[in-house]
Amino acid sequence: MFSSAFRRVAALVVAYFVFQLTSVVASPAPLEGLDKQARDALADLTPRELVARATPAPPHWVVYGDKYAPGTTGPPDASAIAGFNVFLLSFLLTEGAWDKAYEWTTLTAAQRAAVKSQYAAAGIKLMVSVFGSTDVPTSSGADPVATANTIAAWVKQYSLDGVDVDYEDFNAMDAGTAENWLITFTQQLRSQLPSGSYIITHAPVAPWFSPNKWPGGGYLKVNQQVGSLIDWYNIQFYNQGTTEYTTCAGLLTASSSTWPNSAVFQIIASGVPESKVVIGKPANTGDANNGYIAPATLAGCVSQAKSQGWNAGVSTWEFPDAAASWIQTVRASSWPV
Repeated sequence: MFSSAFRRVAALVVAYFVFQLTSVVASPAPLEGLDKQARDALADLTPRELVARATPAPPHWVVYGDKYAPGTTGPPDASAIAGFNVFLLSFLLTEGAWDKAYEWTTLTAAQRAAVKSQYAAAGIKLMVSVFGSTDVPTSSGADPVATANTIAAWVKQYSLDGVDVDYEDFNAMDAGTAENWLITFTQQLRSQLPSGSYIITHAPVAPWFSPNKWPGGGYLKVNQQVGSLIDWYNIQFYNQGTTEYTTCAGLLTASSSTWPNSAVFQIIASGVPESKVVIGKPANTGDANNGYIAPATLAGCVSQAKSQGWNAGVSTWEFPDAAASWIQTVRASSWPV
């Protein structure tokens, strides 16, 4: 009896610390790697709502959805994106919801609940992406606190799992004003959408991680100041030049002199946790001006990165060009579906 009781206590302690350190409870295989006693103990400790909303552990397989898809209002059926575990409704702008984000608002509460239930059963988080390439909140004078409050209220109103901050205000970054805006915005957003209950990601372009390149410090400053509030980065390794990030070497280990030290492992060496450096790529040549890598080739890059300890995952622009078959190909050599 003592031995059995000891094992149960040990399982409880292990489960508690696994929960505290990794927040794995919302991953598609939420308690994988724990024995039955640890799983039971963690289940006893964890409220249902927290289990449903907590941040998933890496790898993250993320797909954006902005394009109109005939016959589909809002997000696609979960089966269409099997192999992904995050779908981003795009975009919520400072002026309101557009495209897939807007479509989500046209569904009834019951329809949205049915979609969320289906996605939860498939292990897929449903989030909204904000700003995008057409919205320049800093340059247009948007208040970061008020903007964060409005976005957080929208996420809660429409029962989503979190926010992806696709900030592309290039003039503000060039001027050195983007960083402090992003820091204040992120702090306020996280205060309204607490960690463990909601996901917050950012989607910067890769060159913004180049050291000593940006007058305000770029995304290295953002990461230094509020990185602990950001669950991961869906980094855009595309649209930065015809030869940028187009080979495994250029993507993973050594970027060009144009955007120095902005490859995956160079960003990690600058202090960004490897579990947060998600590789963002276009689904096909039509989804970006440049930076495309064919899915089968990208699969090899992902496998190489995994062999070096990286486990963050891949994000892509956009559905339906990237669907189940695309991500299954990309994951085939590393984390096969």
